[in-house]
Amino acid sequence: MTDGQVADRTKLPGEAIGDVDGVVVLDFGSQYSQLIARRVRELNVYSELLPFDTSWAEIAARKPKAVILSGGPNSVYEAGSPHPDPKIWTGGIPILGICYGLHLMAHHLGGEVVSFERKEFGPAIVEVTESAGATPDATPDATPDATPDATPDATPDATPDATPDATPGATPGATPGATPGGEPGATPGGATPGSSVPGLFAGLDSEQSVWMSHGDSIQTLPDGFSPTARTSSTPYAAVADPARKMYGIQFHPEVVHTKHGRDILRNFVIEIAGARPNWTPAHFITANVDEIRRRVDEHSKVTGTDGKVLCALSGGVDSAVAATLVHRAVGDRLICVHVDHGMMRKNETELLTKAFEQLGVRVIVVNARDRFLAKLEGVIDPEQKRRIIGNEFIRVFEEEAAKLGEIAFLTQGTLYPDVIESATSDKEKSASKIKTHHNVGGLPEDMQFQLIEPLRYLFKDEVRAVGTELGLPDSMVQRQPFPGPGLAIRIIGEITAERLDTLRDADWIVLDEIKAAGLYHQVWQSFAILTPIRSVGVMGDGRTYGNLVAIRAVTSEDAMTADWAKLPYEVLAKISSRIVNEVAGVNRVVYDISSKPPSTIEWE
Repeated sequence: MTDGQVADRTKLPGEAIGDVDGVVVLDFGSQYSQLIARRVRELNVYSELLPFDTSWAEIAARKPKAVILSGGPNSVYEAGSPHPDPKIWTGGIPILGICYGLHLMAHHLGGEVVSFERKEFGPAIVEVTESAGATPDATPDATPDATPDATPDATPDATPDATPDATPGATPGATPGATPGGEPGATPGGATPGSSVPGLFAGLDSEQSVWMSHGDSIQTLPDGFSPTARTSSTPYAAVADPARKMYGIQFHPEVVHTKHGRDILRNFVIEIAGARPNWTPAHFITANVDEIRRRVDEHSKVTGTDGKVLCALSGGVDSAVAATLVHRAVGDRLICVHVDHGMMRKNETELLTKAFEQLGVRVIVVNARDRFLAKLEGVIDPEQKRRIIGNEFIRVFEEEAAKLGEIAFLTQGTLYPDVIESATSDKEKSASKIKTHHNVGGLPEDMQFQLIEPLRYLFKDEVRAVGTELGLPDSMVQRQPFPGPGLAIRIIGEITAERLDTLRDADWIVLDEIKAAGLYHQVWQSFAILTPIRSVGVMGDGRTYGNLVAIRAVTSEDAMTADWAKLPYEVLAKISSRIVNEVAGVNRVVYDISSKPPSTIEWE
């Protein structure tokens, strides 16, 4: 990929969001960093997650209304622990430090952070002090531990699920960007006024249920700071220096276990920092359409071409919304290409083609089933599968482009979680690579297209909100996510035509029964996995030695975290019975009850 193409991708955030207020979240390695960014967006304020060592010049260039410092697994006094650019403390922008971020603030501004014997992991009650300048009572029963063996943001044994407690049938939480976030100055929704304390706890009760996860604590505050909340373990559960608009909290407001966490974030982002809640689907669409049209028209003018754009249409929500957005920008210059790599769900290609023909979008279907199967023959490593599919995918597009004349741009439905999980940038030091996404880290270096990725900085629920605003039908917008590599990464081991047919039939039954039970829109994803395990069974009067199929269904908000769906037993029983009886070669069905983390949603 050329440097110019990379530049086009990295400058997308500022140009795509237009004139909206934003918040920068610096990532110090917390498992909840992405969730902080999502919570801010739920306030209809744009947020961007950046590496902890992003220079102050780069942060200031974004003109953020505030900076939030995430938690992290380190101690600020340890050698090699992550620290921000020191200029951040004199930049004049409101700062909120969360857990490790609070410790960084205290450490750099003259306070003292130490390891405490009395650590806090799990639920706690914080008491809001009567005024921002109140002096706490005597230090609680905790003494500094001379051995700095504590990890401030370590995960406790009972790690909270950062995803709201969604179960099939539960009402989903707020959709970021779906509706205006309310007028600035409004009382935070769900809060019970009971405290006159200004700042982070304005309008909230004097006692708060929160989630703690720290072994270090502040022993001495920097000059200018006052405590605003305390617990039985620490007098500095929250601190503030209103004159410099610097605030810190020892607990995690981004997780659902902190009852009024979203209200605390609202108070900081909207009331203290003054960010306008104008990050909405309509605004996003307008800004993106203008930017895409500008890029394509500028290239067309310089090169003397007609500015054709290809779109990789997979059939999922992401590519559908991306295609519709680009179509609004460039009209008939958009040509959608659907590569049927033979790893789609049953009838997927036919349904996709019909849907986009009705929208007036030109779609070319390329039957490349044999080609992909030949490339994947004998391959069992999941990373190799993804890279082969990503590379071959682009090669097919280049061949189609050659038939259509000069085409410079390729549109893809890449999302923010794809970017974070792939961690392809050298700057994403705090995120370890989990897996390669075929449309992020699996692209060939010599690719001939410039990328248009209008959804690259959106979470999934934001994509759905944009799709609805664009007028796409619910049957398309509310579809469950489907991976770009398709069924290839749901077959553990070698991929063959026969194994694909087996999985395709089993997967169809899973979706059929989930829909029949009215659960399709209440789970994030539901699908079948064909394992390499075979087991002995009895069917009729004979012995069988058949395949084992696993069922996976999860609840989630954005795929960054997920919990296994508590499907009714009768639904699971019907799925199992149908698969064993209707799918040849399968004699056993199991249900995956793993959450993310530690597991991923997909098995490969």
